[in-house]
Amino acid sequence: MVIRRHWIVFVMLWFHALLGLIINIILYILFGNQLWVNIITIIYLSAFLVFMYIEWINHELDMYVITNSRIIWIEQIGFLNREVSQCSLADVQEVNSKTKWFLANMLNYWSLTIQTAWNSSNFHMNYVPDSLQTARKVLNIVEENKNSLDKK
Repeated sequence: MVIRRHWIVFVMLWFHALLGLIINIILYILFGNQLWVNIITIIYLSAFLVFMYIEWINHELDMYVITNSRIIWIEQIGFLNREVSQCSLADVQEVNSKTKWFLANMLNYWSLTIQTAWNSSNFHMNYVPDSLQTARKVLNIVEENKNSLDKK
């Protein structure tokens, strides 16, 4: 099972891009086609596109990978900064999900937290699609693993 972020993250990124274009249009309306406006616009759009690309990578590469025996949490922290954590399904103690505010309830997303027996490896991810159902699926996988271990 692979759990990625909800598509609302990309809508928020496109909202930021639209906001940048509106600011660019306002600059041209107020000041016209002058050299300094063109230079500021090019610098702004270049920095903005780099920011958008880095944010897209940060959200696209965050995921949970749940196998028959492990949970692997891959988190892209920065542009070239990735953290990979893993734990055995036997070490999972609790799986929590929650939703906040109106839009998250309407679009059915929010956060998923997997607490383990180790203090340093609690996994938390925001913008998880269908977080309540996903938490149930993860718990079912954990219970199946524990039951198969008990039978052995």
